Amino acid sequence: MSTINKDQIIDESKCSEEEEDLVKLLLPDVQNLPLIPPSSVQSNFVTYFAIDFTKPAHDHYVYRHANGLCVIGLASSHVAFKDEGGITAIDFNVGKSDRSGVKVTGKRKKNAQHFEANTALCKVNTKNDSYIVRCCVKGSLLEVNQLLINQPELLNVSAEREGYIAIMMPKPADWLKAKASLVSLQELVKSTDSKSQNLMHIKMDTYPKESSSPSHNGVYVVYMGAADSRNASLRSDHAHILNLVLRRNDNALVRNYKHGFSGFAARLSKEDAASIAQKPGVVSVFPDPILKLHTTRSWDFLEYDSHVIIDSDRNTLSNSSSSSDIVIGIIDTGIWPEAASFSDKGMNPVPSHWNGTCMASQDFNSSNCNRKLIGARYYPSPDGDATLASSVRDSLGHGTHTASTAAGSTVSVASYYGLAEGTARGGFPESRLAVYKVCSEFGCRGSSILAAFDDAIADGVDILSLSLGASALFHPDLMTDPIAVGAFHAVERGIMVVCSAGNDGPDPNTVVNAAPWILTVAATTIDRDFQSNVVLGGNKVVKGEAINFSPLSSSPEYPLIYSETVKKSDADIDEARQCHPDSLDESKVKGKIILCNGESDTVYSPIAIADTVKEAGGLGLVHITPDQNRAIASKYGDFPATTISTKDATTILQYVNSTSNPVATILPTVSVINYKPAPMMTYFSSRGPSTLSKNILKPDIAAPGVNILAAWLGNSTEEVPKGKTYSPYNIISGTSMSCPHVSGFAGRLKSLNPTWSASAIRSAIMTSATQINNMKTPIATDSGSLATPYDYGAGFITASGPLQPGLVYETSTTDYLNFLCYIGLNTTTVMVISRTVPTSFSCPKDSSSDLISNINYPSISISDFNKKGGAVNVSRTVTNVGEVDEIEYSAAVDAPSGLNVKVIPDKLKFTKTSKTLSYQVTFSLTSTSLKEDLFGSITWSSDKYTVRSPFVLAK
Repeated sequence: MSTINKDQIIDESKCSEEEEDLVKLLLPDVQNLPLIPPSSVQSNFVTYFAIDFTKPAHDHYVYRHANGLCVIGLASSHVAFKDEGGITAIDFNVGKSDRSGVKVTGKRKKNAQHFEANTALCKVNTKNDSYIVRCCVKGSLLEVNQLLINQPELLNVSAEREGYIAIMMPKPADWLKAKASLVSLQELVKSTDSKSQNLMHIKMDTYPKESSSPSHNGVYVVYMGAADSRNASLRSDHAHILNLVLRRNDNALVRNYKHGFSGFAARLSKEDAASIAQKPGVVSVFPDPILKLHTTRSWDFLEYDSHVIIDSDRNTLSNSSSSSDIVIGIIDTGIWPEAASFSDKGMNPVPSHWNGTCMASQDFNSSNCNRKLIGARYYPSPDGDATLASSVRDSLGHGTHTASTAAGSTVSVASYYGLAEGTARGGFPESRLAVYKVCSEFGCRGSSILAAFDDAIADGVDILSLSLGASALFHPDLMTDPIAVGAFHAVERGIMVVCSAGNDGPDPNTVVNAAPWILTVAATTIDRDFQSNVVLGGNKVVKGEAINFSPLSSSPEYPLIYSETVKKSDADIDEARQCHPDSLDESKVKGKIILCNGESDTVYSPIAIADTVKEAGGLGLVHITPDQNRAIASKYGDFPATTISTKDATTILQYVNSTSNPVATILPTVSVINYKPAPMMTYFSSRGPSTLSKNILKPDIAAPGVNILAAWLGNSTEEVPKGKTYSPYNIISGTSMSCPHVSGFAGRLKSLNPTWSASAIRSAIMTSATQINNMKTPIATDSGSLATPYDYGAGFITASGPLQPGLVYETSTTDYLNFLCYIGLNTTTVMVISRTVPTSFSCPKDSSSDLISNINYPSISISDFNKKGGAVNVSRTVTNVGEVDEIEYSAAVDAPSGLNVKVIPDKLKFTKTSKTLSYQVTFSLTSTSLKEDLFGSITWSSDKYTVRSPFVLAK
């Protein structure tokens, strides 16, 4: 943890010359920082907190400027490193002299030399353990501070490199673990017993809040509920309030929401925002948040992994027609329209009901749209961010990848430089696509997301797919969450909304996009593995996982050496063992394959380690990696690098230590299909229970999200392996990838069942999910433990079961309105929010969060069970959507020991006139209290269908 001496803070005379400027910048206290930094910082950082949690006793100093908090690292281990997407760094000691002009010597000189050699464009790294941006600006620390205050845009560009500011944020899990113990500078100074070294941390909320400066105008979202309220006075409130804003500043308006819901986004002062929040018809006013992206064999695997007997005439993922009128909307980073996945060959004309448009720009013409891509919109940044405002064309690849995964046309020959070769297709190739670009490399503005929802509702989409969301750190209130707000109004109009669960796992309580009207998707592996094996002397093969195009011979003829034996004389042994930058002796590394132990490395990624070995002259890398991380194949281009498990590491270490001249080779990657076990829950997938409400189980479903092949940019700057031509496809991982799998399949269900509601489609997907892998054993996590509903919700999606679910749980608008009551909203507010609320509606008098368990949801979750008297009753209603009207279902309960579950009635008899029936479930304990959360299921079965609902009882 970071340390600082109290006396150094208070008494500047005790500081050395090179520390004086740091101390000056420490004051005034961080509590005076604006809570909304300029947009360039706000859009870059997950949190404005800058402390290193990973290394104890580092001599850190925190300094303030108007853009946020910066850490200045003075420790020898704080060095620069390369990573995929650019170089990141956590050290200020660069160049021939330090920030005060004093010549750098010793270890600091070593750091400076390494840093200077690895300089590149500023990039944000969100791939691994920390969120870091390295900003290149010239001048002393004081000059840099003033420069950043005056020109915050410098945080996003490169500049001459004589001085560097490093800003580091902890990963979400670290923040959650440390947050409770953080203190501000003022609290530290007040301490009377802090003459010894103290921990210095800054307590700061991470979700954007109102500016502390009265004169500061930030972008605020004013949300005013339904757009077509039957109350005339409420309809006029929007126009009245907006006119008030524009009379004060005719340039204040950023967005106006009027199709799917009512409201606007505008530049407001803190006082104006507070005043508007009190006006009639206003549901909420909140600062414009910055959300983040949650960054083909998968469909073959889904088809194969089916456990349901279905009719032959519906046993297919393809319609007989070459096109459908179903429109899937993708709210993301835009699209690369020339990709083969968006060909409209053989498709029918654009549906007559479509109201959307294709927005033209310098690099995107209306002709880029076709009968496949029928809509394309973008949303200029209120701050003039050209990367977001210029075009709907994708510059990141993320939106192109998700769009092709959900709805891409069939492409017969697709691969990533020959790997994963086969036919690529989306979940619903016959569907139409509408793309709404709301994200840039700096994040996704909430005001733009709401605008996309508003337009998509008016355009006429059927499914909306969002592979983005808040960080698990934020936990925004439901009525200040742009995705939850927009999704409510979309679902109310019959549009299904599918969202990623987030990439902040495996810690609990990290799932986002958890509103009950959203289908929330977790991520799993599939049955494809990218293997790059290590061959030792004697032709002993050790399994490796990676994507590389190694040019080495297949014979083990290259020297293999353990990194700790080639460390520099002044390097730390642990850093050398892990192959950290500047820890290896280049003269001993050159021409050898280096074995590096990253089992406990929380700082550097395998890609960063590969760059270190490569720059030191190494021939290749064998990287020991925690087993749970190995499912995601890192990409190394044509550098021979692979990762091995801790178990297999023993084999290699024994060979190296027992052989006088150990040799090896690293084989180029091959794709292995039918890999077992699969699926597995991947470590990054965010977990439940939800912080929104533990009485709704989230996530809802799991789908493929690891090493997914899909369309990519046509102009990517990714280095092309030698001897290869540029690949228009890419392999990436995340719940961003699992979400469009479900979105595409939901589109297919809607096409087959056009009268089904969004909740009926969700129910069909959830109640037909499987909890069994391809080894016929329960699905596990990648750490080896059995997966639970907190990991995967109802289970892993199947391709055939949802086509004939038998029964569905219809979650009505009234259910959702009651949910709003149960979380604390009053009847007046709920009446403003909904366009379909009955005039007689009122919140139940006994509204409480406990009643959320009775919402007609396909799963059951009960929180605080120990406080509820030993028994809890919940009710559910199911509707027969099967082909047979006269049918009987029987209930079967799978419950852990110590729990009694009684279903009343335990048989449901449906007829032509009784298509909807209800049942009750009573949960009671045989012991005095729960010692841990319990998981089980209730399954209704007929001679043809099985309908399973998971349940969770939380202590």
